[in-house]
Amino acid sequence: MVVRKNPAAPAVLSPRALNRATLERQLLLRRTAMSAKDAVEHLVGLQAQNTRPPYFQLCARLEGFDPAELAGLMESREAVRIVTLRSTIHLHTAADALTLRPLVQPARDRELNTFRKGLVGVDRDRLRAFGRQLVEERPRTPKEIREALLAEWPDADPQSLGVAARCLLPLVQVTPRGVWGRSGQVALTTAEHWLGAPSQPAAAPDAAVLRYLGAFGPASVRDMQAWAGLTRLREVFERLRPRLITFRDENGVELFDLPDAPRPDEDTPAPPRFLPEFDNVLLGHADRTRVIPPRYRGRNGNGNQSYGTVLVDGFLAAVWRLGDGAGRAALTVQPLGSPGRAERDAVTEEAARMLSVMAPSAGGADGYDIRFGTFVDFGE
Repeated sequence: MVVRKNPAAPAVLSPRALNRATLERQLLLRRTAMSAKDAVEHLVGLQAQNTRPPYFQLCARLEGFDPAELAGLMESREAVRIVTLRSTIHLHTAADALTLRPLVQPARDRELNTFRKGLVGVDRDRLRAFGRQLVEERPRTPKEIREALLAEWPDADPQSLGVAARCLLPLVQVTPRGVWGRSGQVALTTAEHWLGAPSQPAAAPDAAVLRYLGAFGPASVRDMQAWAGLTRLREVFERLRPRLITFRDENGVELFDLPDAPRPDEDTPAPPRFLPEFDNVLLGHADRTRVIPPRYRGRNGNGNQSYGTVLVDGFLAAVWRLGDGAGRAALTVQPLGSPGRAERDAVTEEAARMLSVMAPSAGGADGYDIRFGTFVDFGE
C-alpha cells in the first residue's frame, strides 16, 4: 500500500508493497520465458556459495527451465563462479565477472587487511604476480595454492596466504565444478585466463546502483551496501537522485527507485516458491522484513548454515530439504506457522513442479514423496 499524508512528502511503502515490488524484479511473482543467461544478468548474478543453488534459483523463476541450459553456459565459459558480492561466490555472466569483481575490490582489500598479521614480510605485488603465474600455468586447488605460496614465504601463515591470493586475484572456479550432473574439486585460475579476455575497468558505481534497483528496488543506501559488501555509496545515490524517485518505508527510511520500474499493487497474488539456501532475494537488503517477517527472523538458518526457503504469499513461511525415500525424491517441508489446507495444497503443487524439473528421474510412477513436518532446525 502507498500512503501519502503530505502531498509534498515521499509516499510510504508498506512491507507488502515492498515485497511485491521486489518479487516482481526478482522474477518471483510469475515465471518468465527469459533465457538463463539473461536472467543471470538481470539478477546481477546468482548466489553460488554451494554448487546446486543457482539451478534451483532459476527453476523458481523461469518458465521451462532446464538445468542443462545453465550448465551449458558454464561449460562454454559464458558464465563463471567467482568471489564478488559480500565476499561470497556468485555465478555471473562472463562480462559481469570481468567488471563487477574490480568494483568490489575495496571489500577484498578490507578482508585482506584482517589477515595482515599472518602476512608480515609478504610483498603483495609480488604475491599477486607469483599467484597469477601459478594458476594461469594450470588451474590449482586451494591447497596447491597455499603450499606453493608457503614455499615462497615460509614464515607466513598458510591460511592468510590463501586469503591473500583470493583477495588480490580474480579467481574463478573452473568446470566441471558447478556443472549440473557432474562433480569436480575446486580448481582455480584467473577470470582473464579462463575467459580469454583482458581485465576490464570496474563497473561504474552509478551503473551498478541502477542495476541493483532494477533487480532489488525500491531500496535504501544501506540495502545496496549490504548487498554489495561496499561502503560509502551515499554520494553515488545523491549524484543519481535527479534520475530517481524516492519513497519512505514505514520506519521513515528513504528508499530510492527507478521511475519506470514495476511496483505492483500489494494485493497482487504471489504463488508459493521454493528457493535454495542463500537466495539473494533473502540477502539483498539490510532490512529483510520485505521477505522475512520479523517473527521468523533467523529461522531460515542455523549459524552459517542456511536452509531451503519456501515463500508463501511472498514471505518466508517454511523451510525445506530434499532427500531420498523408498527410491523416490523425498521433499520435507517444515512450516514455520500453521498453514491451512489451501496453502498446503498450493505448496505441494509447487513442490511437485520443482521436483519434476530438478529430480525428474526420481518421481516414479507414484509421483514424489512430499512430506510436511513440524519445524525443527535441520542442523540439530
